[in-house]
Amino acid sequence: MNTKSRHEEYLEKAKLLSRNKVEHLFSRMRGKYARKLDDDKISPLEAVARQLEYEEERLGEWRARISELRMKSKS
Repeated sequence: MNTKSRHEEYLEKAKLLSRNKVEHLFSRMRGKYARKLDDDKISPLEAVARQLEYEEERLGEWRARISELRMKSKS
């Protein structure tokens, strides 16, 4: 059984990112994560982890929609 939470997994992923990738994630960070980072409510590592999780979720949703559209177009 996996005892790590999703959040901990993303924190581990964020620690392994290159400096360029971290900067890229920071450049796309908007909304609540950026505000929490600016207000010192979360660490930069946590902000990157949350942004990474957000982007991976959106990518998964996009892939599912594209797959669905492709299936419809083949029908």
